[in-house]
Amino acid sequence: MDDYEKLLERARSSLPEKTASGERFEPPAAETFMQGSKTVIKNFEAICVKIRREPAMLSKYLSKELAIPGTIEGSRLILHGKFYDRVINEKLATFISKYVICKECNRPDTKISEGVHGIRTLVCDACGARSPVK
Repeated sequence: MDDYEKLLERARSSLPEKTASGERFEPPAAETFMQGSKTVIKNFEAICVKIRREPAMLSKYLSKELAIPGTIEGSRLILHGKFYDRVINEKLATFISKYVICKECNRPDTKISEGVHGIRTLVCDACGARSPVK
């Protein structure tokens, strides 16, 4: 049994430390308003901070998904088209499930790293899993 205990301890020491505090992750909701023919996400910077992604990445994703140009002005994102909260929040939820939530442990404690040959990988800080992303 002594060898088993040593092996078990060695396996535990090679696991990554848990970074999550245990609270449930609440996906942020976009606070929007329409200004003429534009839609403004006024809490865009706060969303990016909460999901730990670069504003440029989220802006590019939303622009592609909604097929319209978008510009970042300060802490806001201005989309050049009229969109309801529901549509933007659905796209935001899709982004979070693809680029933030770990595929193995379903935690948001991830980061995106550039691998060899330009392949981006979603790396989980909680369980150590790696999965490729587009």
